[in-house]
Amino acid sequence: MRAVVVGAGMSGLVAGRQLVDAGVAVTIVDKGRSPGGRMATRRIGGATLDHGAQFFTVRTPAFQRQVDRWLERGLVDVWTHGCGGHDGHPRYVATAGMNSLAKDLAIGLDVQCSTMAFSVRAAPPTEGAPRWQVVIDDGSIRAADAVVVTTPLPQAFSLLVDAGIELDEQLLRTDYDRTIALLARLDRSPGIAPPGGLQSPTDDIGFVADNQAKGISDVPALTLHASAQWSDEHWERDVDELHALLLELARPLLGSAEVVESQVKKWRFATPRSSWPDPCWTSADRSIVLAGDAFDGPRLEAAHNSGLAAAHALVG
Repeated sequence: MRAVVVGAGMSGLVAGRQLVDAGVAVTIVDKGRSPGGRMATRRIGGATLDHGAQFFTVRTPAFQRQVDRWLERGLVDVWTHGCGGHDGHPRYVATAGMNSLAKDLAIGLDVQCSTMAFSVRAAPPTEGAPRWQVVIDDGSIRAADAVVVTTPLPQAFSLLVDAGIELDEQLLRTDYDRTIALLARLDRSPGIAPPGGLQSPTDDIGFVADNQAKGISDVPALTLHASAQWSDEHWERDVDELHALLLELARPLLGSAEVVESQVKKWRFATPRSSWPDPCWTSADRSIVLAGDAFDGPRLEAAHNSGLAAAHALVG
């Protein structure tokens, strides 16, 4: 059996690993320069900043087993038990930045980055040949008996428009909040009380993280996620204008610190506004599977468990 996984975020990497362990020949393609998706980490002048997912929690045994393996190897640590309140649930962070977990999951897998899937179509009916062709934007083809698509659902539907399969209308209507992020290296620690994270400190700010307080940056560095409403209202603005507005939003949070260097990152599909109740969606013939954090809740844990479910749907 040959499978192609589209997307090298948490769901795609977990699905790929499970399929390989089951004896399936797997190729993972991703348009990004490195695996991870929203498990994204950037380095700016000696600072390390998570600019997608900031932390994760654990609620299910399946994800706990994975996190325990990371804990044993020192790849993750507990940051806090709540930002703005203690709810008893550990917030885990990756000690070398969230992207390091994606790179760990990708070890030994055939992950082809800078490789954007353009469409999924049925292969010509030849006896013994794979059923599907994943067409890459350069015109090359990855042949597969099964395809797992882990991109945001609007992108998944664009990929599958010529596949000739019936897709659920409720999935088609899934929309996502946008997030615009400011990544800033500072000259000193900002004026943020321990643990160094703020959930919605203002109506315009969704989350703020002191990456040094999180334990991932050797020098002071701040990640600011604008709120979904602010991000939507300002999405079409010029990047330079956005940069100035974000610095203005951050100013009251910096205390005596000054910004040394900063960048802007835009996430078009940051958080699903609704989630599919099942951990994945499977076509009638069980050869196409959709998975990701839009299934069973918009969290890193849901993406992990959706990847497991996608692999199980193909190989049992």
